[in-house]
Amino acid sequence: MQSFEINKSDLLKLREALEGTDAGLEAVLQEYHSSEIAILFEKLDVEDRERIINILPADIASEVISEMDEEHNPGELLVGLDPEKRSEIVEELDYDDATDIISQLDEEDQQAILADIDQDDASSIRALLSYEEDTAGGLMNTDLIRVNIKLDKKHALDEVIRQSEEMEEFYTIYAVDDSDVLQGIVSVKNIIKARASAMVSDLMITDFVYVKVDLDQEEVASLISQYNLTSIPVVDDNMRLLGRVTVDDIIDVMEQENTEDILKISGVSEDEELSGNWQDAVKSRLPWLIINLATAFLAASVIRSYEGVEKDVPAIVAYLTIIGGMGGNSATQALAVTVRRISLSDLTDKQAYNTVLKEFLVGMTNGAVNGLIVLLFAFFYDANPMLGLVLFLAMTGNLIVAGLTGSGIPLILKRVGIDPAVASSIIITTFTDCIGFLLPLWLASKLLL
Repeated sequence: MQSFEINKSDLLKLREALEGTDAGLEAVLQEYHSSEIAILFEKLDVEDRERIINILPADIASEVISEMDEEHNPGELLVGLDPEKRSEIVEELDYDDATDIISQLDEEDQQAILADIDQDDASSIRALLSYEEDTAGGLMNTDLIRVNIKLDKKHALDEVIRQSEEMEEFYTIYAVDDSDVLQGIVSVKNIIKARASAMVSDLMITDFVYVKVDLDQEEVASLISQYNLTSIPVVDDNMRLLGRVTVDDIIDVMEQENTEDILKISGVSEDEELSGNWQDAVKSRLPWLIINLATAFLAASVIRSYEGVEKDVPAIVAYLTIIGGMGGNSATQALAVTVRRISLSDLTDKQAYNTVLKEFLVGMTNGAVNGLIVLLFAFFYDANPMLGLVLFLAMTGNLIVAGLTGSGIPLILKRVGIDPAVASSIIITTFTDCIGFLLPLWLASKLLL
């Protein structure tokens, strides 16, 4: 199945249906999946969204709202609905999805929504709201299948059937003791295939992967990816079973974390929404640009200190931006790879050393190849072999510096507790610009004058 993208015909069809009767609009909506309706919502105003949600059955409406991006304010959409319709939708949502949406609202609106829904559901959502958003507790869903280790096959299956009535899907059964302490996991397949007299304690796997409730979401994602899990249990410090994190939640986390890393490396605050207005973008980006301007003045001061070289060897000026720009590009490549490696796992000292060594060798090789091209250009175009040698050495040196700083700076920042994605690019740009100007000018002063 191909991914859905908004096109003019779909949007036109929906807008025409919005001008007609509810029956006609409902017929058009039936042509789309709930996730596709959520995408179409991006182009509709609040009134049209509310009308569509009110027309849709509660189970479909809940899927649409859960599929909406956070930046399109699904919580505000809920607040604007009739309380009865709103309660039906919230009760259809998985607890983790309901918590994510309600957490976007202020305290007053949160309490108003929770007061109108089933108290058991409200209690579960309140418990999830107490956890930090970017932890296992903030990701987990409390809907799961648990059976006591003392049950036999028949009674265990009865429990699975009873507990699964309101669940869309489940992959794993969790075996607990009388105190709700997690003892192991059981697959549905193993229960079905077991002999009639088999006990849950005989069928469960005791060597299993789990996470504590306060574990960071990136580490949860790493564990699920490492062990190829469809879900992972969440426990407290006493190993009491609290919930589970499923792979679909992890996909959202990985997308979010990757987006944050890309924005940070580019010098854009993670607080800037991709669909935000231009004022928000200015507030987010201007401070970083001012810092970058300060580093640019530092690079310019290097050029000023070699004004004599520029007068005596004017051709070198044209090559300064080439060497500086190549260094910046090379450093960005090394930075992106290193930050990605850091985000995937904590590097050991040996892995960190190997990362820097690799980027040193890459920088030296790429610098030599590109330096040779510049040398040949200076030889034939400027008829100056010594200028070509200066440029060759400068290009090689700057790309070595680019590789070392692009890999080394983020590792150092990580070690001292600073987010490498945020601060690395400014520091690295300063190095590559300054060295990119200093090396050719200094070498020229020694070899050409």
